[in-house]
Amino acid sequence: MKLHEYQSKSIFALHGIPVPPGRVVTAPGEARRVAEDLGAPVAVKAQVLVGGRGKAGGIQLAGTPDEAEKVAAALLKAEVKGLPVHHVLVEAAADIRQEMYLGIAVDRNLRRVTVMASTEGGVEIEQVARDNPQAIKRAVIDPSLGLGSDQALTLARGIGLADDLYAAFSDIVRGLHEAFLACDGLLAEINPLVVTGAGDLVALDGKVVLDDNALFRHPALAQMRGAGEETPAERRAREAGLSYVYLGGDIGCMVNGAGLAMATIDTISFFGGAPANFLDVGGGARAERVEQALRLILGERGIRVVLINIFGGITRCDEVARGIVAALRTLEPSVPMVVRLVGTNEKQGRAILDASGQRLIVADTLVEAAQKAVSVMQGDGVANGDFG
Repeated sequence: MKLHEYQSKSIFALHGIPVPPGRVVTAPGEARRVAEDLGAPVAVKAQVLVGGRGKAGGIQLAGTPDEAEKVAAALLKAEVKGLPVHHVLVEAAADIRQEMYLGIAVDRNLRRVTVMASTEGGVEIEQVARDNPQAIKRAVIDPSLGLGSDQALTLARGIGLADDLYAAFSDIVRGLHEAFLACDGLLAEINPLVVTGAGDLVALDGKVVLDDNALFRHPALAQMRGAGEETPAERRAREAGLSYVYLGGDIGCMVNGAGLAMATIDTISFFGGAPANFLDVGGGARAERVEQALRLILGERGIRVVLINIFGGITRCDEVARGIVAALRTLEPSVPMVVRLVGTNEKQGRAILDASGQRLIVADTLVEAAQKAVSVMQGDGVANGDFG
């Protein structure tokens, strides 16, 4: 789950990280009042969950309250990289003398939380990693020891920070690490972290990505989920407890188990198909859950065929079959359905499908199911008499 800049900065402030004064608003008149309270100039920043807002025109300076109102009015009617702007952050403009990057993320290769710092502030860190990887300095945190003061100092020296800023930089690194741990983060970054004309370090931007699996521990953070963060289908999947990712193809996939779902996607792609989604109904999926999953898939545009691949272990094939039949009777889909049921209560599941009266394409293996799905999508499956 991604947080907006203003939400991320509110977390940073709780952990002692200096951020510019400002408020988030939803109307141009409110932007004017904030600018009057802060004193010009101010930065008016579109709050959308996408990188590169500045280059896309989503961050603009305003020299007067009148100008802040006009800029806010324009942004609130605009889109930034295709995303509508529902609110803007109005904050005091900073006198920037130097820009840096500071971030903390989970390094899955090292299985450690890692702090990253770079002199290349204001640029997406992925671009820095590609173009100038030596500019990124890292400190790997041992979970049994925590962040060491020497690590923050080494990072400060590594990016050439002035000696008189070492202490303030170390405090910010510690604060960012504390915030990262406190909210079960996957990523927390300040880009840019700036040195102002007064010689202060300030977090000019902020980004936090939370671990969805840990949100049950943070109900207040869960309420911060932005409307633009997920598609309607992704929201429905989350509310139903389904693991779902839209991939943009035309073969809908319903599978139990993340590994099997990935294998299904790969096999479809191998035979020239385009998977529409990743959807894992999980172990022990009952009929109601299967029906919800099918509704989700069939609700997406551009679906031309659905492949259901179930390996019954904890999940019972007869339960899945009942869910499929219930969904088909209710939804009456116009697209072909390829079904592979293998494992616990496989015979019973197939019997339920056979007795349903629904036109289904049955397959015994994943390879066969993928081939049939791609064949049907290309228009020759029905002609070959594949309907069971």
